[in-house]
Amino acid sequence: MTLDVQYPNPDDPIIAQHASPEWLGWMRSNFSDYRRVPELGDARSYASRLFDYMGSGRNQIAAVIETLKRDAHASYATITTLEPLADVTYIPCVSLLDFWLRSGSLELVVYAHSIDFGKKGFANLVQLAELQRDVARELDAPVGPLVMIVKSATIYQTELTLMREVIASAERASEPATRASGQSAAF
Repeated sequence: MTLDVQYPNPDDPIIAQHASPEWLGWMRSNFSDYRRVPELGDARSYASRLFDYMGSGRNQIAAVIETLKRDAHASYATITTLEPLADVTYIPCVSLLDFWLRSGSLELVVYAHSIDFGKKGFANLVQLAELQRDVARELDAPVGPLVMIVKSATIYQTELTLMREVIASAERASEPATRASGQSAAF
């Protein structure tokens, strides 16, 4: 599945209305806290992988910023969350982040081997959009599209009822607007 977000916004009102604050907080912690993640078998967090790769002190985000400041046309400002020598029981879902300046905007292409869109996918997208916004700010560039390529997009059985409720709520919220514009509200 390829998800193409033309205007990534971590403060999107749809997310604010429908997202689980618990999962948003959990993912924010994963992207900002260097401690190991007990729910993932004590795997290293995304923060440690991005800002202290393999425990080496290498800040991959700083390296992306340096690369794009040095060469605005660089197509190699690419980083990974994989730590192949240590990742024997857990492989991070978001594996590759590829930043580039295109038409003056900072675009981000992300590869994930799997994303749980029923519970954590929205929280992953929020954190990736925040990361993209932070890098764009450092480069003094506007935020461009965020593209996420997902090999296995999942909604677990335990989340189906919640997903149906969110879709029904979104349909109800859009009914007056679609009636006024004469469009149908088919999802």
